[in-house]
This record gives sequence, C-alpha cells and structure tokens, in this order.
Amino acid sequence: MKSILLIEDDVPISELQQDYLEISGFKVDIAADGESGLSLSLSGNYDLVILDLMLPKKNGFEVCKGIREKSDIPILMVTSRREDIDIIRGLGLGADDYITKPFKPAELVARVKAHLARYDRLIGNKTAKNDVQIRGLFIDPETRKVLVNEVEVILTTKEFDLLYFLARHPGRVFTKEHLFERIWGIDAKGDLQTVTVHIRKIREKIEKNSTDPAYIETVWGTGYRFKD
Repeated sequence: MKSILLIEDDVPISELQQDYLEISGFKVDIAADGESGLSLSLSGNYDLVILDLMLPKKNGFEVCKGIREKSDIPILMVTSRREDIDIIRGLGLGADDYITKPFKPAELVARVKAHLARYDRLIGNKTAKNDVQIRGLFIDPETRKVLVNEVEVILTTKEFDLLYFLARHPGRVFTKEHLFERIWGIDAKGDLQTVTVHIRKIREKIEKNSTDPAYIETVWGTGYRFKD
C-alpha cells in the first residue's frame, strides 16, 4: 500500500482529501503545519507528498525546497492562488505538478496515481541502468553517446547534459531558471536565453520536426518538459 503525506492546515479540506485517497487504497497521514510536514516528509515513510502552499510555521515553498534538498519523491503542490508566479516558483523549487483549488477529489486521486506510476518507472530505470531509451532515442551517460533511430547525433557538453537531465525526469516541468542553475551552475555567467538557445539546438539535432517536437515540449509561461 502506497503512503501519502498530506500537508494541509484546513481540517475539513484535509479530511475530505484523506477520505477520497483512503477509499482509493492509499494510506494517508496529515500534517497541519509546514514544520511538522517537512520533518515527516523526510522520514522515508512516504511515497508522495501533497503540499499546500499557505501553511503556518513554514510555507509550502520552504517545505518544497527542504524536501528537494534531500529527497526526490513526487510533490503535488496545492494552491488557492492562480498567479503564474506562484506556480512557476513552486515548480522551480522542485514540485512535480500543481493543482488549483477548488478541485474535484477525483482529479486529485488521478494526479496522485499518475505521479506514483511515473515515479515507480523512474526508480525502476535507475536501479536497472542509467541510460535512457524512449521512442527511438538512446542516451548513454557513460559514453555520452546519443542515437536517434540508431544514428549517432553529436551534441556539445551542455547540450548533452541538458538533454540527459530532462530525459531522466520525464513528465516533469522545469523552469528555465531551474535548468540554468542545474546545468550551468548557480554562479555561472549568462542569462536564461542560454537555455532557450540550447533547447533549440538540441531539437534541431534530435527532432524529426523541431516545430512539433516528439521529445522536449515547451510549457508556455513556465519552461520545458520531456514527454513521457
């Protein structure tokens, strides 16, 4: 049985979510503030965290950052705000997805199941091998070779690093800020246009049609996602 940690300070909402998730076969614990939620999430006892942004003691952004520093378990961010900046910030800190209040409980359950299945596939791939094979694309991190339909494609160092990072996290949206810090380093000189340029060059080399990409898609207003 999969275990879910629900970090939510609104008792009626958390109890309703808990009921729906437990009916769907999950074990659910509730933390009513960010401080206890962060502590519990790092205990290793949970397969996914549902994280509200507006929390006492520690807000959702702080909790998300704290989790991502030590764990890669799926984080589903819940927000009552509709501003793009809050969503982008949450995704940039490492949340895997977001859902905006009010939402149907059935939608929450569907999102949870999808992210758990995706994470299970990712973990299975990690334990078996580090290469990536998907829809004719083959990436070998040891030899740093990239093949498209068995034809080798030559990438620069940063192009390879960027492609491999995205491919190792299929379905997850990354902001340009996150990708720049992850690939080039937080102290690197340059701007976010560097990410855009490298994505374009990668697409030109691996995509059959770079205007209708099969691998790396643009999430408008947010960043990029490798299609799973």
